Parts: sequence; C-alpha cells; structure tokens
Amino acid sequence: MSVWLIAGPTASGKSAVALELARQTGGEVVNADSMQLYADLRILTARPSPKDEAEAPHHLFGVADAAEAWSVGRWLAAALPILTDIEARGRTAIVVGGTGLYFRALTLGLAAIPPTPAAVRTRIQADYDRLGEAAFRERLRAVDPPAAGRIAPADRQRLTRAQEVVEATGRALSDWHGETVPPLPREAWTGVVLALPRPDLYARIEARLEAMAAGGARAEVAALMARGLDPRWPTMKALGVRSFAAELAGLLSPTEALAEAKAETRRYAKRQITWFEHQAADWSRAEAGEGLAEIGKILRRAAP
Repeated sequence: MSVWLIAGPTASGKSAVALELARQTGGEVVNADSMQLYADLRILTARPSPKDEAEAPHHLFGVADAAEAWSVGRWLAAALPILTDIEARGRTAIVVGGTGLYFRALTLGLAAIPPTPAAVRTRIQADYDRLGEAAFRERLRAVDPPAAGRIAPADRQRLTRAQEVVEATGRALSDWHGETVPPLPREAWTGVVLALPRPDLYARIEARLEAMAAGGARAEVAALMARGLDPRWPTMKALGVRSFAAELAGLLSPTEALAEAKAETRRYAKRQITWFEHQAADWSRAEAGEGLAEIGKILRRAAP
C-alpha cells in the first residue's frame, strides 16, 4: 500500500497540495478533517469546491449530518475500507486534513477501550467544573502522567476522557494506547506537514475568513442555528459558528464577529502547529510558500 498523508494547520494550503498530487499521480483524496465531514458547513470549513471534487475522486467529505457526532474511531472505521479499496484498484491514496488524532489513529492505532458509563462521564465533567483545569490536570497526572503531560492546554475533552478511562477501566489511557497495532504499517505511508511562517499563515487565515464572510458563511450558520441543535454537537463548535451566530443574534457587529472568528482561528492554528511539531516530528516538512511545483518535487523525493 502506498499512502500519502498531507497534514498541517488550517489555511496552510493542504487541499490544493492534495489535489495537485492527485492530478500528478492519478490518486484519490481522503478527508482527515473532523469538520469537513459535515455536509452543513461547506463554506465555513473550507471543504473542496464541487469543481475540485470533480477533478479527482474525493472521499469522506460532507458525508455526515450536523446532528451526528463522529468520533476518531468512527472516522477510522470509515477510512480504512476506502483506503483498502483504493489500493485494490491500483490507485494512490492521499489522506489530507488538519485533525491530528485522525492521523495518529491511522499510523499508531486506536485502542479498543470499553465504553465509559454515562454516570462516570457525568461525574468527571462535574469534577472538572469544580476543580478547574490546573487542579484537574494534576489529578490526572497522579494516575496517567503521560496523558497529563501530552494533552494540550484548554483541551477539556481529552483531559476528561483520560480521567474517565482510568476510573471506568482501572487502567490509564496511555496504557491502552501502548497496546495498539497501527492500521497502516510504517513502510506503507509517507507523511508531509505543510509549514508556513506564522505571519504568512495568519495572513492567509484572515483573507480566507473575509472571503468566507463575503461568500455565504453567515447563511450557513443561520441555517445551522435554525435547526436548534444541541450546542455540544461538533458542528456547533466549528470555527466561526459561535461568532457569526452572535452576530445574527445582534450580540456582535459584523466587524466584531469577523474579528472574533479570525482570532479563534489563529488560536486553533497555533494549537495545530504545536501538535504536529510534537506528534509528527519525523514527517517531512514542506514550505507551502515554495509553490505547488516545488512542493511536488519535495513530495516526489519523499515518495514511498
């Protein structure tokens, strides 16, 4: 199996590189972005356009409804048969996205952890609210030091998940992960992280948000809000949704909403950069500013 993994922060140009690589290799693009799974937010999640999707086969883009909550495990279960089918047809698979945990599951495996009882989840969430992040992290450190040290600041979801696993199973999440088998053997894939200087990346983020705002993002958010979905659903937490929803409710001006969405996206990109620096340190790096032609040379030099 020959699989390309193209990762990087939001607005780094991943989709364009993946499409160009698909053109060059006759490959097929597989989505590894947790928000681009959803059909409801094509503009706000920067999903490939219908024109781009027509130029090469695209998989797992816009396949989920906003009222669904896809986990890493569900994505992996959906992606693996697609990758197997692409290989069986003698094609190249190009997995592209910014969700680091999807790449981690694909290359390192996903532990078969038993479901956590609802009562345990509820209690752990209440503990987090009562203790606050710092004290909760120290509590986790006592039972799962690797997880407490690895999980990024302000990542409530993963901090509480790690504590839930310990209390529900009696074993640390890190121990469960240590027993996993990679779905893709190391020799089967080549990983590339797109990297840009921060000022350039932030300029791209701002320009893209402005284009989204002018191109229908508010209408997407209005349609989403009209559905009255639980605010805990993943789509309700997509970048820009909260800001534009506040504007639509009259709580922010258009200028304020756009500025807030830009700031939120910059913060998210910073977290992505940090994640890939630590979790994909051995992947190749490509400067998106070199242009697609030069990136193509780098990718071909690193080809499996």
